[in-house]
Amino acid sequence: MRRTYEYLLEEHLSDLRQMAFLSGPRQVGKTTTSLEASSESPLHFYFNWDNEDHRALIIEGPHAVATAAKLDTVHKSLPILVFDEIHKYRNWKRFLKGFFDSYERKCRILVTGSARLDIYKRGGDSLMGRYFLYRLHPLSIREIVKPKLSKQEIQSPCPIATADYEALLAFGGFPEPYLKRSKTFFNHWKRLRLEQLLHEDIRDLSYIQEVSQIQLLAEILQEEASHALNYSVLAGKIKVSAPTLRRWIELLKNLFYCFTIQPWSKNLSRALIKEPKVYLWNWALIEDPGSRLENLVASHLYKAVQFWTDQGLGEYGLYYLRDKEKREVDFLVTKDKKPWFLVEVKASSNTGISRWLYYYQEKLQVPHAFQVAFDMPYVNKDCFAHNEPIIVPALTFLSQLV
Repeated sequence: MRRTYEYLLEEHLSDLRQMAFLSGPRQVGKTTTSLEASSESPLHFYFNWDNEDHRALIIEGPHAVATAAKLDTVHKSLPILVFDEIHKYRNWKRFLKGFFDSYERKCRILVTGSARLDIYKRGGDSLMGRYFLYRLHPLSIREIVKPKLSKQEIQSPCPIATADYEALLAFGGFPEPYLKRSKTFFNHWKRLRLEQLLHEDIRDLSYIQEVSQIQLLAEILQEEASHALNYSVLAGKIKVSAPTLRRWIELLKNLFYCFTIQPWSKNLSRALIKEPKVYLWNWALIEDPGSRLENLVASHLYKAVQFWTDQGLGEYGLYYLRDKEKREVDFLVTKDKKPWFLVEVKASSNTGISRWLYYYQEKLQVPHAFQVAFDMPYVNKDCFAHNEPIIVPALTFLSQLV
């Protein structure tokens, strides 16, 4: 199946001189997506840091790689070079800076990595101005049914087959378990992926030795998903200090195990400002049905705001709303630092619209307010045509995102 990001990368490699950085979790499809996008060029080369021969070539320096890619020869179109997992190289930034500065006019460069290439500080010179970042997320409803998007944020609604939606909810959006749709395969896959994260990624990218405690933290976060983090309580469960716990959660975020969203406090005098809510990149790890549904929506919204930002459509953010009187709405999406739409997640449509949607829409002057219900069938109507608070089918609303 084609990925939305293939179209995005093909356009980048065709039109822009900057390197394209593609970051994302392990096994989310970075290598496949990068190879599919680069294969549009008649001449493309793939260099994987985990391959011993490729590693030796990279260590030898930019000229050795350029020679292997025949960049000293005139070609009908620019060759595309893919560097996979190069962030594991201590001097990866210095290498890419030198390579780009020497050969930017002779090729196009695509860099992939399972650590957060945009913020992971591991040696080397600044690459500012030399790359655009694209963040690859798991599959979503829209990407499954219609991966090629129009040049705007909100898409026209489109239906997803019941079997495809049920597989997405049960097995998550990582391509292999989603396509296999096997419980036994999923159980093997999730155990192996956690082992790789704990015993390979953390070992390669940090000096932390307390792997068993981080594994306990990862398991606890599966129960805490969709809830506000209490660092002191969590630190007590794991027997570490609160500052250590914060560092470990940041590490798990950098390795795409979880992500957090902050409370929105602008224009709210009594808003909570300290406690983020935590969600998992793989919602299929969550046992509680309500938390899994909320995490599914959070993942779709997080993917959308990062995709829109990476596309250059504006600056988008994802927050939640809660004040000291416990008036709460699950999500607030902002555009260019202004509230754009509210989302409250419910399993059933029979509960009536939350009064806090009305409260916060009026308080913050938010254009749209949705209560997303999972027991409603798909309806072929544009949810964003409404400005008043409204209950909408989850399958319709999510299909209009990315």
